[in-house]
This record gives sequence, structure tokens and C-alpha cells, in this order.
Amino acid sequence: MSTATSAAGDAFRESVRSWVEANFPQELKDQPASMEGAGDGDLAQALERWRDALAGQGWGAPTWPKAYGGAGLTPAEARVISQEIGRAGGYNPIPLMAGMGVTMVGPTLLEYGTDEQKEKHLPGIASGKIRWCLGLSEPNAGSDLAGLATKAEDKDDHFALNGQKIWTSGADISQWCGALVRTEPQAPKRDGLSFVLLPMDQPGVETRPIKLISGASPFCETYFNDARAEKSDLLGPLNKGWSVVKRLLQHERASQTSARGPGAGGKSESLQAIAKRYAGETADGKLEDADLRARLTRHLMDAEAHRLTAERITAEAKGNAEVSAAASIMKNSATSVSQTRSELMIELMGYRGLGWEGEAFRPQELDTVREWLWGKAISIYGGSAEVQNNIISKNILGLPETTQKG
Repeated sequence: MSTATSAAGDAFRESVRSWVEANFPQELKDQPASMEGAGDGDLAQALERWRDALAGQGWGAPTWPKAYGGAGLTPAEARVISQEIGRAGGYNPIPLMAGMGVTMVGPTLLEYGTDEQKEKHLPGIASGKIRWCLGLSEPNAGSDLAGLATKAEDKDDHFALNGQKIWTSGADISQWCGALVRTEPQAPKRDGLSFVLLPMDQPGVETRPIKLISGASPFCETYFNDARAEKSDLLGPLNKGWSVVKRLLQHERASQTSARGPGAGGKSESLQAIAKRYAGETADGKLEDADLRARLTRHLMDAEAHRLTAERITAEAKGNAEVSAAASIMKNSATSVSQTRSELMIELMGYRGLGWEGEAFRPQELDTVREWLWGKAISIYGGSAEVQNNIISKNILGLPETTQKG
């Protein structure tokens, strides 16, 4: 790196740090991130001020073009923004407020969308004002997504959708949905699919939240009963939706390579400190339980290896934001790191990590068992670990196809 490049990077970081210090609401310092935001009251007002400030900078989706609500920055500059917000004890709420918009729908729109579609949808996503969900999985079409049955019938000026989707994250609080539907029933199953965009606030759409064992869930069942999708909101060519959704799922995997826990946001106490507080330490400051100490050390090494690998992949891409099959490796690695951390938290807290309710438990303790249960889904959503292994075997290791072509 040249001295000039280094100086420019330092100047950019300093400008970001100054802006964050001047604009980040201190009420949000170290507050956990959540899909639904901060609820009501002072925190909600502070979160909205923070969202407005970030959107005004184009930092909700900083690498997107300025014309569509972004800031036109490089991936490296976007990482600096994220690091400086984290340094202040905060997080960027816009990707959460936009649901699947910033991480999945938006990048796919940038590649496949018409100019009209980009102008219509991207600014609302980048500002966090419009939340998106995705209608993909169905009761009989999970990992075999191409076996879906939801149909979209051509009605001249629009499509009429009929069918059921499941595990539709945030469907009950989203304004728009991107759905994979069958538009040519007689074609081979992957050849007759299309990807359409449709508003959720219409008579033909019904959502039913699904409660999980963790006590809370973003998942819903979604029913389409003659739901309307405009012809102008067909994303990509008719009957070529499989190519569109494969790209969208690549973006999803790329967004899931972080090894942070499900409720992560702001700063948090280190796992080492938590372990010593609950499991005890020796006179010389070591964790008292030798076996637990060894497994905690192994986990911390795995987490650091994951972080360094992610940085290496990013550096090797040399600023190219394209996602590849390497995202499947990182998705599985992030899953392992996150789930192992949750298992260790439960174990080191002992019975205090199994509290479900009551004043006898601290908030962190009550959260621990829910995060442990919730985290089981990480190895399933976004393509199961087995699906990722198939992608790795075919596209990276060059092993022969053992499932089905396409």
C-alpha cells in the first residue's frame, strides 16, 4: 500500500469517526440489535434519528450508487464505517429495518432490475423505510426449492399468485415481498419459474406468524389467494427465475458469514470474562476448569481463524464485490462458530444459563437459553449445511454431481 493510499484511508476513517461521534445517539450505546427495532418510547425515537442520519449519508447501503440511496463507496470503505459505528458502541439498523432488502433483494435488483425497478425500489430499501421479505420455501419445497407449487397465472396486465410459502421471515411486518413462483407448469421444474415483486398490503396476501421453541420468531406462513404482482415487477426474464434466485441466495450466504450471535449488536463482554465470572478462576487468573479452558481456547482460535479467513477472501477479491461459492464455506464456518459459542455459554453458566423467566435471573441469563435454541436454525436457513457442502464439493473441489443438474 502506498503512503498516499494509506493517508487517504486514515483521513477517511477519521472523518467517519468524527461524524459518528457527532451523530450517534448515546441512548443506543451498547443496545442489542433486533429485527423489529427498539419498540416504543425514547429508544425508538433515538433509533429513528439514527436511521435518518445514516440514510442521509447513504450509509444504509454504502456501496450502492448514490442515485439509488447509497454512497458509492468501496467495500473497504463500507467496512470502515461498520468498524467505527461498532467502536462507538452502536450498529447500523438499516439492514435490519429493511428485512431482506439490503442483503438480498437490493443486490439482486442491482444486477437484474430495470432502471425503472431500481428507481422504484432501491431508495426505500437503502433508507430502511421499506421492509422486504422473501417468498421462497414451501411446505413441500425446502432444500428442493425448485419443486415449489405456488403458481402465477398471466392475467394480461398482471400475475395472479396462488399458493403457500413458509418460513417467510418478517412477512407480517414487511411492505414488499420477492417471490419465486411457477409461471410455466408444463416446463421442467427449474425452467418454468419466475421471480416477481409484490406489495404485501393487499387482500390476496395473508400471513400467520410461527412461534418457535425459543419463544420468539420472525418466521411466518404466507398465503397467496389471487395476490397481484404487476408485470412491471417481474425481476429478470419470464421463466428464468431460477437463475435470479440462485444469485439472490449467493448474496444471502455472503451476508451470513459473520460469526456473531443472533442478538449481537454494539459491544459485549468477552466470553473469557463471562467464563471466569461463572466458572471461577485460579489464583493466577486462569479459568478453573481445565477441560472447559481447553474447549474455550479452541473455540476462540476457530473464531479468529474464521475472521482472518473472511479478511483474506475480501483482500483477495481486490475490491470486487462479487460473491462466489466461497460464501458457502464461510456460511458453514460461521454456523459452527456461533453454535459452539452458544453451547459454551449454556455450559459455563450452569443452571443460571437455563432460566426462562423470573427476577431471579439476569437479562443476559434469560437471553442465553433463547439464543441457544434460536441458533439451531442457523445451520438450516439460507440453505442447510448439507446444501452448502454440496456446493463446495461441486464448485470448489470439482467433485462429480451427485444430486441433480442445475
